[in-house]
Amino acid sequence: MALIHWLITHLTPLFIVASPILSYGDQINSMHKSRSSAGFSLDIPLIMLTASILKIFYWFGARFDLALLLQAILMIIVQVVLLHVALTHRPNATISHKPFEGILPEYQPFPRPYDFWQWRPHRPYWQFIAVFSATLLVLQLVLGTYAVYTDVLGYLGLAIEAVLPLPQIMANHRRRSCKGFRISVLITWLLGDASKLSYFFLSSGSAVPLAFRMCGLFQAGCDCFLGVQYWMYGDGEVRRDGILSPVLEREMEFVKT
Repeated sequence: MALIHWLITHLTPLFIVASPILSYGDQINSMHKSRSSAGFSLDIPLIMLTASILKIFYWFGARFDLALLLQAILMIIVQVVLLHVALTHRPNATISHKPFEGILPEYQPFPRPYDFWQWRPHRPYWQFIAVFSATLLVLQLVLGTYAVYTDVLGYLGLAIEAVLPLPQIMANHRRRSCKGFRISVLITWLLGDASKLSYFFLSSGSAVPLAFRMCGLFQAGCDCFLGVQYWMYGDGEVRRDGILSPVLEREMEFVKT
């Protein structure tokens, strides 16, 4: 028992730090090789970038475990590369790439003010990240000494990260397929959940705040549901009733041309 505790508390931090590369390296390589990001939710980089930036500013007030800070820094680097590759190889405008489209009855998409994070040009994506980071920097200089502000940053950042699987879950449900979502990403997410939760609950409370534990449990539940979807739908192009979904039909037509 003591050996298991030692392995979790000493080796798991290494896995946590390296998890951004392990989770998204294959996804980046797959989109780069296929020259297509069809089926991949652009909301994943949005969620992980905003959550990781918030966690970095949260660290200045909470001083949580160093491995979690290093993970946040590396995650930002990986997600910037992932977003660049996804935008570079994004399908043309005739192919749906809106992860929330089709969730409402009669397949009406959720309206987003100013087409947020669904822009066709690449520049607005980078402008938003820069403005978001600059705003947090100013707030940190003004409010960084207040414990309440620090707690809000922590819970907000971790709550955003906890909903990471939801856009992909919705996209998979709409298309009745997990095509474009790499099984390697799912496996790494599940392994990461297991290791993180073990580390969170075996570490001292001062090293891992309660916010990490609560949000980690929620995210693990969502990742498990993604696994159920992969078991139900697979990563093929055909629904269980043998009929192609409209989105995938358009994707196939685009590939053929």
